[in-house]
This record gives sequence, structure tokens and C-alpha cells, in this order.
Amino acid sequence: MPNIKSAKKRVLVSATKTEANKSAKTALKTAIKKAEAAISANASDKEELVRLAVKDIDQAAAAGILHKNNAARKKSALVCKLNKAG
Repeated sequence: MPNIKSAKKRVLVSATKTEANKSAKTALKTAIKKAEAAISANASDKEELVRLAVKDIDQAAAAGILHKNNAARKKSALVCKLNKAG
């Protein structure tokens, strides 16, 4: 445990940000899984779910939760799956 006041604060701030990022990553993974499940089940709302997942991926990249190239790769893979499903 740190002794210096600023180091103590950094521990608290780091824990708070870690929790927020963890929550955002979990929500992002859920959105991607829902979109992939809709594509594989050929659901009628698959385009909408993919659109929402892409939006979530973009927001995560803007917030610094995902690297921009990682976000681009995830979006590309989702759209590719959607196009293959026809």
C-alpha cells in the first residue's frame, strides 16, 4: 500500500477506471455475441443488431477501451459474416 497521498489517490482512481472499462468491455462482448448469434440463426433483425454492435465498437474505440485497429478488425469480421449470411 502506498504512503504518499498522490499514490493513494492513483490507486483509487485506477480501481474506478478499471471497473468502468471492465463493464464497458463486457457490454461490448455481449453486443457482438448477440449480433453473431442473430447472423447464425438468420434472424430478421440481424442487420439492426450488427449496426448496434458496430456502433458500440466505435464508441469503445473512441473511449480508448479498444485500439482503433482492433475495432476495425472486429467491425470488418462482423460485416463479413453478415454479408456471407446473405
